[in-house]
Amino acid sequence: MSEKVFVLGGEQTDFQRNWTKEGKTFMSMMREVLDDALEKVGISYDEIKRLNKENRVAVFVGNFDAEQYANQGHLGAFLTEVNPALFGVPGARYEAACASGSVALDAAITHIRAEDYDLAIVLGVEVMKTVSSSVGGDFLGTAAYYDKEAKGVQFPFPKLFGKLADVILERYELKEERFMDALAEISRINYANAKRNPKAQTRTWFMNKEHAMARGGDNNMAVGGRLCITDCSQVTDGAAVTILASKDYTKEYAKKTGRKVDDIPRVKGWGHRVAPITFEAKKQESVGDKYILPWTRQTVKDAYKRADMDVKNIDVFETHDCFTSSEYAAISAFGISEPGKEHIAIEEGTIDFGGKKPINPSGGLIGVGHPVGASGVRMMLDLYKQVTNTAGDYQVKGAKNGLMLNIGGSATTNFVFILGK
Repeated sequence: MSEKVFVLGGEQTDFQRNWTKEGKTFMSMMREVLDDALEKVGISYDEIKRLNKENRVAVFVGNFDAEQYANQGHLGAFLTEVNPALFGVPGARYEAACASGSVALDAAITHIRAEDYDLAIVLGVEVMKTVSSSVGGDFLGTAAYYDKEAKGVQFPFPKLFGKLADVILERYELKEERFMDALAEISRINYANAKRNPKAQTRTWFMNKEHAMARGGDNNMAVGGRLCITDCSQVTDGAAVTILASKDYTKEYAKKTGRKVDDIPRVKGWGHRVAPITFEAKKQESVGDKYILPWTRQTVKDAYKRADMDVKNIDVFETHDCFTSSEYAAISAFGISEPGKEHIAIEEGTIDFGGKKPINPSGGLIGVGHPVGASGVRMMLDLYKQVTNTAGDYQVKGAKNGLMLNIGGSATTNFVFILGK
């Protein structure tokens, strides 16, 4: 299992679109994003057919809840509806709540490392605007322990991550005003970064620090404890594709496309840990630990160890800011600050676009959008853009290595990947 895994590129849909209003389905989304990704990378459907004859290609679909949002399961087989070239290609759907895209990536990476396949197409997809926000909030509640944490609760996840904000305040004995100011700054940064991203859902929205701090009014209503609308990620229709390859195929590909193998990034490290599923159990387990989310921290440490790296080696981060409180906790999990000192890193501009350790130059889930099953794949795609200097207006200067954190549930399933040249 020593095979290196390279990322050839990919594409995402415009996360601003409402596919239901366009009269299109998740199938339209899958077809469009795969066509665009293959064209962007420079791989034809004829090449897919050639590889399939030798059983060298497979498809991995990340999706959380198409059964409820689109009344459809078995999404791994739907790539056969995209193009006849995919007839016979192994394909399956992978699910881990908001980390569904990452569990699909993990499966693809593992198969390539095991030398089962030479090319892996990873497609994350979620259509969410088929239902009202309250119904969608109930659907999302199944990513928690539904009967104990979500049943009969309006918008359960803002409330769960509102509890995370409460625990941060209590455990680290922070001044509430300073802490809430730090959360508002996280929101401001993500919205500001999204304005540079031509595929971001909120790129045309107005948002500034004053708005983010004006919590509780009609324009920024409370949704979960201390958290308000500006603290939340978006309800999003979207899909993303990332194409992975073995070292041997990467050499073939580089020769055909005129690229250099050394210029194509590879997966250097990875981590996968699962914490207790209820937030209360997480809270109790972490008593006495420096980290409120110790398994999230351990996932990061596992990835660093496998990559033989530390935070000092990482130039850019993409993190799971489903809420501002989750990004706040991630800052220390990455090692950017000590636990309880995250607000200092925020205040000093460390995580801002021009800071020493920029987080979410894409805009993150708050700015880009959060099509649940696609977010992990989109994060990997944005790391690819950063380390290949192709991120355009949101390019972090000199980025060589990037790290992504994708979580499912209330930081229950944790995935981390490190990508670099």
